[in-house]
This record gives sequence, C-alpha cells and structure tokens, in this order.
Amino acid sequence: MARSKEFEINEVLDRAMHLFWTQGYEKTSMQDLVDYMGIHRRSIYDTFGDKHALYLKALERYEAKQTSKIKFLTQNQKSIKLVLREMFESTIRKEGEPIGCFMVNSGVELGALDPEVSSLVNESYTRTEEFLSTLIQTGQQTGEIKRDLNPVATAHFLMNTWLGLRTLVKTTSDQRKLMSIIDMSLSILD
Repeated sequence: MARSKEFEINEVLDRAMHLFWTQGYEKTSMQDLVDYMGIHRRSIYDTFGDKHALYLKALERYEAKQTSKIKFLTQNQKSIKLVLREMFESTIRKEGEPIGCFMVNSGVELGALDPEVSSLVNESYTRTEEFLSTLIQTGQQTGEIKRDLNPVATAHFLMNTWLGLRTLVKTTSDQRKLMSIIDMSLSILD
C-alpha cells in the first residue's frame, strides 16, 4: 500500500523557495533542502523531481506569489501612481522575506548558464513590463499620467528602476536613498 504524503505541497515549496532565495542555487545542497523543507529526500524527488526541477518550481511559485501581490495592489487602489509607488516601496520594505528578489537573483546567478532559468526570468520581466505599460496607458487615459510619454519606453525605464532597487536593497539599508530613487523615478510621470 502506498504511503500518503504527509505535507502540503505549497508549504514545502515555499520553504524551498525561501532557501534558494537566501542561499542561491549553487550553495543549496539536497541535504540543505531536506533539512529546511522538513521532508524526506525521496519525497522531494517523487514530488518535485531533482534539485533543478525543484528550483524551477520554486521560481514559478515566486512568480505566482509576486503576480498575486501586484494584482492585489491594482484591485485595491484607484490611483495608478499610488499602485506604482506601492509596488516600488514593497521592494524596500519586505518583512519575513529574504532581502532582494528571487527572480533577479536567479537571473544573475544562472541566467547566462541555464536556458530554462533564463527563459523563466525573461518571461517574468516581459509580463511585468506589459503590466507597467498597461498601467501607464490607463493613467494617461484618466489624465493622471502625462500623455506625451511612450508607455512602452516608460515601462522599460520603470522596470529597470525596479530591478535596480531589487538589487540595491541587498547592499544598502539607507531608506532615504532608496525612497529618493523611487521619488525621482516616478517623477517622470508628472
């Protein structure tokens, strides 16, 4: 008779995501994963596959969680500028999460070496840029954002700023500096 799984998949996947996010792919061993996830090695292989497959699933889980957070922001805010501000500020004030961005970390660590990771990272960035472009267009239609901005080019600029912030928070805790970057970047919308 087969044993039933004694864990909730998303819960242990979140643990794997947290460990990979904190340590990176190369520095995380299978034993680290076994210890941190709190499940047997065989269960990891049976449920997720090898370390690489688990990493990809953790990266996909991160993307889904980030997308959910951003959608929540847009559903509960009427101001496009406020949505963008909160999106940027959420990068510098993360409680209970590792510093920086798991997607950015993955792109930096493995993007040039691993086509699957590179593809996931690029797809994530593309979706975010499309989302930003849509927000900008909406803001232009309501008169909140100046109309002479090219939405696609502005989305590229804001994405670059967001990625820079997601990297910079790993090396500085200077909130004034980080907020100044956000203020300056969002001022182009006025």
